[in-house]
Amino acid sequence: MTFFDILKNNPALLYSAVFLLSLCVGSFMNVVIHRLPTMMKREWRSQSIEYLEIADQFPDEDTTPYTLSKPDSHCPNCKHKIRWYENLPVVSYLFLKGKCSSCKQSISARYPIVELFTALISVFVATHFGWSYQLLPALILTWGIIAMVGIDFDHQLLPDSLTLPLLWLGLLVNTQSLFVDPVTSIIGAACGYLTLWSIYWIFKILTGKEGMGYGDFKMLAMVGAWLGWEILPMTLLLSAGVGLAVMLPQMLFLGRDRTKAFAFGPFIGIAGWIMLIWGDKLLGALRYM
Repeated sequence: MTFFDILKNNPALLYSAVFLLSLCVGSFMNVVIHRLPTMMKREWRSQSIEYLEIADQFPDEDTTPYTLSKPDSHCPNCKHKIRWYENLPVVSYLFLKGKCSSCKQSISARYPIVELFTALISVFVATHFGWSYQLLPALILTWGIIAMVGIDFDHQLLPDSLTLPLLWLGLLVNTQSLFVDPVTSIIGAACGYLTLWSIYWIFKILTGKEGMGYGDFKMLAMVGAWLGWEILPMTLLLSAGVGLAVMLPQMLFLGRDRTKAFAFGPFIGIAGWIMLIWGDKLLGALRYM
């Protein structure tokens, strides 16, 4: 009997394995959320300087490598290099009491929260899909959505390096009809993009303003590629509902500027994940209304 056979026949062991794996993935998601926007901005700046041929005006431009793996994780305050045992998901944060081991600077609670949330939501996905061909793709999509939601909330950016690979992956997994059939998947991707693209241009023509970014188009196309065109209207409705539930209290009670732009991508991601888990039930209930 192989290890995979043991997981298949022991749900508790499967959920435990998913939990531990997802804790590590959650730790990596923290790195992606923190570093990827900076990587993008550095690349844009470098390209702009090169295109404008003004490198001589920026002699001190930082060209040291900055990737998801370099430089090594360190304390932003004292530059203390974080050892492997100080980087264990959740456990190290609790052991260190939320402080750097060197300078005692506080470490944001967001890091263990993202790690634990990723693990718990992944176990929920595992309980929903069980041991099936759908499980691993559904986990990958879930992890990708967590990263995109975090980045868009912080920076109002949806990196192509996340949305596009997941869009293509959705089309690929559905060549085997894991979630929907291939034709429904392809139409879903096209309709997802064109729906928000059309809304964007109608709004811009009428108001002269840009109502959303192109990253939102790609994210909805990604959801359509995974789950098909039929879920798109419900996804948009849920996105608007979740967005209203989050933003309205901020405007009414926290004094948020109503004219200030807000990221719509996180609400598309949350709605898309809801449809991944409960889409069939929601669409079934809608048909009987």
